[in-house]
Amino acid sequence: MDPKFIRNFCIIAHVDHGKTTLSDRLLQATGAISDREMQAQLLDSMDLERERGITIKAHPVTLNYTGKDGQKYRLNLIDTPGHVDFSYEVSRSLAACEGALLVVDAAQGVEAQTVANVHLAHKEGLTLIPVINKIDLPSSDIPGVKRQLEEILAIPAEEALLVSAKTGQGISEVLEAVVHRLPMPKGSEGEELKALVFDSVFDTFRGVIAYVRVVSGEITAGTPIQLMQSGRKYETKEVGTFSPKLTPGKRLGPGDTGYLVANLKTTAEIDIGDTITNSLKPAKEPLAGFRKVQPMVFSGIYPINSADFEKLKLALGKLQINDSALVYTPESSPALGFGFRCGFLGLLHMEIVQERLAREFDMEVISTYPSVIYEVHLTNGKVLKVENPVQMPDPSVIEEIREPMVTVYLLCPNENIGDLVAMVREKRGEVQKTESLDAKRVMLTTEIPLNEILVDFSDRIKSITRGYGSMDYEHGPYRANDLVKLEILVNGEPMDAFSCIVHREKAASRGRVLTAKLKEVIPPQLFKVALQAAIGGKVVAREDVKSFGKNVTAKCYGGDITRKRKLLEKQKEGKKRMKQFGKVDIPQEAFLQVLKAFGD
Repeated sequence: MDPKFIRNFCIIAHVDHGKTTLSDRLLQATGAISDREMQAQLLDSMDLERERGITIKAHPVTLNYTGKDGQKYRLNLIDTPGHVDFSYEVSRSLAACEGALLVVDAAQGVEAQTVANVHLAHKEGLTLIPVINKIDLPSSDIPGVKRQLEEILAIPAEEALLVSAKTGQGISEVLEAVVHRLPMPKGSEGEELKALVFDSVFDTFRGVIAYVRVVSGEITAGTPIQLMQSGRKYETKEVGTFSPKLTPGKRLGPGDTGYLVANLKTTAEIDIGDTITNSLKPAKEPLAGFRKVQPMVFSGIYPINSADFEKLKLALGKLQINDSALVYTPESSPALGFGFRCGFLGLLHMEIVQERLAREFDMEVISTYPSVIYEVHLTNGKVLKVENPVQMPDPSVIEEIREPMVTVYLLCPNENIGDLVAMVREKRGEVQKTESLDAKRVMLTTEIPLNEILVDFSDRIKSITRGYGSMDYEHGPYRANDLVKLEILVNGEPMDAFSCIVHREKAASRGRVLTAKLKEVIPPQLFKVALQAAIGGKVVAREDVKSFGKNVTAKCYGGDITRKRKLLEKQKEGKKRMKQFGKVDIPQEAFLQVLKAFGD
């Protein structure tokens, strides 16, 4: 098809603003799917996506639409993830488009992720069409949302389309706006082949299927291709489009969005954001914007039953085939046995991987406290990247430790500002600016260390604002801080599973919590056991597990008192020797309980 009749667009929105429901209506309106085959959240293929109402993987689909002017158009739609953990996937999906539908809930208005996604779209130079969804709700406030579009996002209110994705009202206007407001794709067939890889999935029978947007040139079955970042060469076996199932075709030309099958064995062979070119006539420069996906959050994952190690290894291998962002390496712990150190894009990604392990592979796992990558500057000028507290060098050779910061956008009702600001300060953050969105809500722009928002931050926002608050964050630079490695010693032996990197001010309180919890769960021994929290050589918290004593004087039923004293002295010497050489055997259940408390 002539590129001037092709439109490439995606849908961006905050979580639960009706993005996937709108894509369902567009599929129905263009006849891409019949009423018999139709189901809610059609493009969300995972059960987890349907249950949570979130999109985890990008889902492209090609729609054939005849406009009111009688002209036939091909509309390539990409239903993108909305969460910040998948922001690189979102940015590559945006790079594959010329425009985007910005969906805003008529009842909830502009939310944190709406603002973040608009920034991403502007960065990629996309044309935005604002869509106010859920206008059929009794609580909808259309004038208020239009005002927010102008004041917060600087988008003219008259451009907004009023839609109800649930009832189908306004869908034809959306399709006409896509055709007439969005620009046509650039590029021509005569130029060298350049195609952007914006996603990939694994198929058991065909190997890796790459989702591509052709910018210039063309791809057909049999075209020899090359990945420009890795230099690997393959031969194209099949090309086609999404309707919404994979439909083989003859070629993909400039402006087309589709898929290609080559002899790719794993998703690790192809990077999202890479450029595909013809290996016989390669392009001189790849498309801009490529970067390797880097994990931001790390956690140890161990099977609850140590005999399930091989089963866990197999499960993680299968997950990685479909999720190239998941990184894992084997590690062992004296407490938890053999497991894996896993790297994730963020908190939601970590939660989803653990949920999929439980559902798809029936794996019960325990995860250690999540940590981030720290930059440790040494006195000799070297810089170490530390993702596990065990890797931390001796404090005497450390000049400074830098931690990753995040810019967090918090939207909340006016009455909750004070409580949220107090929580941000408690998390070692600072409020940079406050903006009033309307008479009822404000947006706080804050900077907080990534390590501080890992566990309970989102839950606390929801509880403080009674569910009306929302947050979004974007990664910022590294910043030096007074950070220390906190170690837990049991009878003088360091326990790696409980080691963590914390701010010096919080080290003592964290140490007291952990030692108190350990005291509850470690069973009494024949000698007194010292539980200590230490920074370097300095102990900042201590608890003792009392010993239980054998009554050695029970057999003395009479006679001189010196007999009893002699037996007691002998027992005292034995306990002293036992304390020097005895080892404390901590049951695995105790570790699990403490790690759960650590997470809480």
